[in-house]
Amino acid sequence: MLTSRLARRGMVSAPHHLAAQAGLDILREGGNAIEAMIAAASACAVLYPHMTGIGGDGFWIIHEPGRPPLSIDASGAAGAGASLAVYRERGLARVPIHGALAACTVAGALSGWQSALDVSSRWGGRLPLSRLLGEAVGYARDGFAVSHSQERALRRLLGGLKDQPGFAAQFLEADGRVPRAGALQRNRPLAETLETLAADGLDSFYRGEVGQKVAAALKAVGAPVTAGDLARHRSIRRRPLTLALESAVLHTTPPPTQGLTTLMLIGLFQRAGLRDAEGAAFVHAMVEAAKVAYRVRDAKICDPRHMGVHPATYLSAQVLDGLAGEIAQGGGTPTPALSAAGDTVWMGAVDGEGRAVSFSQSLCHAFGSGVMLGDTGILWHNRGVAFALGDQAVNPLVPGRKPIHALNPLLARLRDGRTLVFGTMGGDGQPQTLAAIFARHVLFGQDPQAAISAPRWLLTGGPGGRDGLPLAALRLESRFDPRVVEGLRALGHCVTLTDAFDEAMGHAGALIRHPDGTIEGAFDPRSDGGLAGW
Repeated sequence: MLTSRLARRGMVSAPHHLAAQAGLDILREGGNAIEAMIAAASACAVLYPHMTGIGGDGFWIIHEPGRPPLSIDASGAAGAGASLAVYRERGLARVPIHGALAACTVAGALSGWQSALDVSSRWGGRLPLSRLLGEAVGYARDGFAVSHSQERALRRLLGGLKDQPGFAAQFLEADGRVPRAGALQRNRPLAETLETLAADGLDSFYRGEVGQKVAAALKAVGAPVTAGDLARHRSIRRRPLTLALESAVLHTTPPPTQGLTTLMLIGLFQRAGLRDAEGAAFVHAMVEAAKVAYRVRDAKICDPRHMGVHPATYLSAQVLDGLAGEIAQGGGTPTPALSAAGDTVWMGAVDGEGRAVSFSQSLCHAFGSGVMLGDTGILWHNRGVAFALGDQAVNPLVPGRKPIHALNPLLARLRDGRTLVFGTMGGDGQPQTLAAIFARHVLFGQDPQAAISAPRWLLTGGPGGRDGLPLAALRLESRFDPRVVEGLRALGHCVTLTDAFDEAMGHAGALIRHPDGTIEGAFDPRSDGGLAGW
């Protein structure tokens, strides 16, 4: 499918097709885009448990016609027990990926749901929380089919996950085998937790009955997050970061996310003056712009309370012009350390009134820390791996401090009157995928579905190499024209070919609302996703 889908009254895009359907059902019942997103997000937390869950973090961009867009930061800070000394005493050089010490930051996702619902109430949102969480409760209680993506992720990471507290009992077969795609899986404890939240309110996760159970379970496994950390947590509303282009005004989430990286990449790429999205020159310009943007990210982006320079500084025309001059003509420019890992969900919703949501939620790596919390059914995230165990690091592990996030949902208000919400999973690769989609669709006029389905690339590796790949490896999906591959090698890039549709390139999606009310949507064939519209 290389053409987008059209609807008039509402549409939801999600990396799991049943999550998209859960959101659409809310729209059909008179709910708005935020209410639809809560339903889709909660359903996805059950259906796609390796990518997202209520034990993780989230970020929102919310658009209402005639009003400035709003950003919600629903990420958590390091717990009171997450000191450098704790990790150094154990001889650790970095925060581990799995286990109790990986579960070192508060899970902020539900605080973002509540903040968004506060906005929804201003829109006249009326559906009860029990209805918004109802599909998720049903899937968790009665069962769902394991997705292809979940099976792949579990086979890839089984060694580090199988012995984590409660993990095998929830995610593996009785004999310890990985369940195949299509196998029935349930999470009845999570159904009960969601029902409690629906009855008591989402704040219960932080300052109520659910929070008490969560804190006790975290303490029991030895995680450094306490009841006090949960009680202190609040989501934060901010103005989005903005980049004005001739074709559009882009908005994304400010630090601690890498939204700045995405906007810089797009701004730098446009200065290359290319006229189409084909050929080695297109990929080369994107890759070299990405290297510059990543170097700024790694040197500057952290918890916004600790940034010495306002991030908008790097989006000024003067700064971008100067940085564009640093982009090399060849492919030998040093690459910051970039990982191919990154598992999250992006979802979008647009309702009949033109209100739109661009939303990302994540456990960080697939299955997060791997730690199940007692009888709550909650899998805790491992976002703390983004911290460094060094006093002089840009992102040092300090209790109460937030780590940097890969998540960065986007909204673009196009000069022709259209509104575009788009995003992707993919960790460090998110800015590359988002810039490619924006350029292909907005700058070069490709159909949104064609822009998302088109072959993509992923710059990874870096100093010393990572993930077993060569230094500064440029992964290309095998569908690229061989002339593009050879052209990039001639420009000095170390190219490796991957699968035709490589999940590491991200699960992207997009929704566009036209001035006449028509809604156009696209989803990623690399995911288990779909569109639902009416």
